[in-house]
Amino acid sequence: MNRTFFIETYGCQMNFSDSEIVHSVLISAGYTPIENYKEADIILMNTCSIRDHAEQRVLNRLKEFSFLKKKKPHLKIGILGCMAERLKEELMLLQQSVDLVVGPDAYRNLPSLLNTVESGEKAVNVLLSEEETYAEIEPVRVGDNQVSAFIAIMRGCENFCAYCVVPYTRGKERSRDYETIVNEAQKLFDQGYREITLLGQNVNSYQYNDVNFAQLLARVAEVNPLLRVRFATSHPKDLSDELLQTMSQYPNICKAIHLPIQSGSDAVLKKMKRKYDTAWYLDRISAIRRYLPDCSISTDIIAGFCSETEEDHQNTLNLMETVGYASAFMFKYSERPDTFAAKNYPDDVPENVKSRRLTEIINKQQELSLKSNQSDVGKTFEVLVEGVSKKSNKRYFGRNSQNKVVVFNHTNEKIGDYIQVQITDCSAITLIGKRL
Repeated sequence: MNRTFFIETYGCQMNFSDSEIVHSVLISAGYTPIENYKEADIILMNTCSIRDHAEQRVLNRLKEFSFLKKKKPHLKIGILGCMAERLKEELMLLQQSVDLVVGPDAYRNLPSLLNTVESGEKAVNVLLSEEETYAEIEPVRVGDNQVSAFIAIMRGCENFCAYCVVPYTRGKERSRDYETIVNEAQKLFDQGYREITLLGQNVNSYQYNDVNFAQLLARVAEVNPLLRVRFATSHPKDLSDELLQTMSQYPNICKAIHLPIQSGSDAVLKKMKRKYDTAWYLDRISAIRRYLPDCSISTDIIAGFCSETEEDHQNTLNLMETVGYASAFMFKYSERPDTFAAKNYPDDVPENVKSRRLTEIINKQQELSLKSNQSDVGKTFEVLVEGVSKKSNKRYFGRNSQNKVVVFNHTNEKIGDYIQVQITDCSAITLIGKRL
């Protein structure tokens, strides 16, 4: 019998990349993907545990799927990813509608696990691996985007930042064979993709035999000069001059670096176990400016970490101003069970204080983003056309090398084209221009 499946993905880009691997595994085993979950025989939720809010979203959605299962008793529901790893016992014992719990290193076992589920039993595999990279599995690209794609180059993390659950849900760090990465990039280019993003919890610690991340990046850039190459995410402690030199040598390596600071306070960074201080971080910013003067820099910031003072918070705002970030992901601290912070630090910043500090951080970033975009007015950028603007079908949008969204009037360009656009106006989040 032809069984259909539906995957709903939450969280980071790595989860979306993993869902493409799951698609590949299940299609190879004879299952058929379907876009309407109400018609599926199997619903899989690829989950995120980075914050409590992310987990609550999944649990609320699970209630909806559980209600559907009452109408369709043959429906099977599976939880994949980080929540599966972190909450395996609770999911199997407390969520009666859940049939399958599978961690991020066990996706190639999904067909056999689903066979177990079909026989009427529940199935669990959350064993973490020190070797699994899914290197030889060709992901099935899903969605309408035929321009940009992700390539996971490594898995796991061993930084053990005090607030982070990822090392516990994704296991030890291990890198893919660089030849499989280059081959995947070549296939994507041949299929018409014009931009790839190399993914890892900490890409610049990539190391496979004698090939490091800077050398891998050069090999991927050499696939074709028309293939743009991006990467995420970099850890400040591993951002080398060699990497910056490589970026400066290849025009198709995008001039955008995501470099999470998390806090502008040395005391908080030490408590977070981030392995650098603000002096080291600002030295890396100076190096970026030196090698890549036109590079945009984005970041992550956590408001209200354990025992954060008003002075710590002000230091964060000051550092934001010093760097002049083009954009940022900004969050309130969310205590995650089993992390070092949860075991050793009281979550003692009041919720209303966290909210107020986050608002101030967001407002500061709005100012910085607008200032960054205003500095681009009058400049001309090469833009990769990605699609039709959400606000008007007379306009298209794309991104420049600096990862900024550019909107322009549609003439005769096609999705996947490179065009020259002169910037005439902007908002805090978008550049507006005209095609030259």
